[in-house]
Amino acid sequence: MKEITATPRFRQGAGRLSLDYLRTLRYRGTPGVTEELADPAALAAWVRQCGPLIDGPRSAPPPTPADVLAARALREAAYALVTAAVAAGGPVVPAAAARTRLNRAAAAAVPVPYLTAEGELRRRADDPVRAVLALVARDALDLAASPALLPRVHACASPDCGALFLDNSRPGTRRWCSMDVCGNRAKKSALRARV
Repeated sequence: MKEITATPRFRQGAGRLSLDYLRTLRYRGTPGVTEELADPAALAAWVRQCGPLIDGPRSAPPPTPADVLAARALREAAYALVTAAVAAGGPVVPAAAARTRLNRAAAAAVPVPYLTAEGELRRRADDPVRAVLALVARDALDLAASPALLPRVHACASPDCGALFLDNSRPGTRRWCSMDVCGNRAKKSALRARV
């Protein structure tokens, strides 16, 4: 009997944790914009799916509605920083509020690695949500301060997408955030137009 695996709730594969996090505002800049971090359960689900595998204490507090608002604000600060750095072709100084938000999030404790008795590498954090958001903030700061990577950060060529991705292809000419989704849609659309 085949095992049925659930379709991932959130899109991944942008090439960096921070860019995957930016995708939680889906279809950014289009009429179909969709907030994927709609509530505390969605934020916790993103951390479980997209962050490193983390063990937390059973007493770890679940995210609150205030945590969701802070997480969204962090996402928008990261988006502003990365897009400004890409446009400038190098590091930029973001607005004071964005800089403060990113620096504060990046200063939080990150997941600590440990080895289990079975030899499996795991990570532990007292507050898994805050720890993963610290990794997101650190990744956004690192990406925005990396002149060699910035020319490889592209917006998806699909007019209905709005996602950013890091182009790791050798020639650096990738056009779609995902060939399976946006690239496939574009090919089907082009085929329909020819027929």
